[in-house]
Amino acid sequence: MKQRHSIDRLVKAYEAPTIAEALVVRGLLKSAGIYAPDFDMVDPFPLQDPPEGWHSSEIWVPESQAEEARRIIAESRRKR
Repeated sequence: MKQRHSIDRLVKAYEAPTIAEALVVRGLLKSAGIYAPDFDMVDPFPLQDPPEGWHSSEIWVPESQAEEARRIIAESRRKR
């Protein structure tokens, strides 16, 4: 996986109806090589701050990977 996330701005790719689904979607994206951070508010040294107004059910990805992330999410939802 390329470490592009350090230079790309994060964009919201999806908002899950539940936190549980958000965790599953993040895992799906990560397994596809897409950086999808789970902003842990207790991490004293976060790699990136969460976007302003962020909610835990939102899926954020680097802008350069957003189209692929949305495609993967849509395909997964169709299969369910």
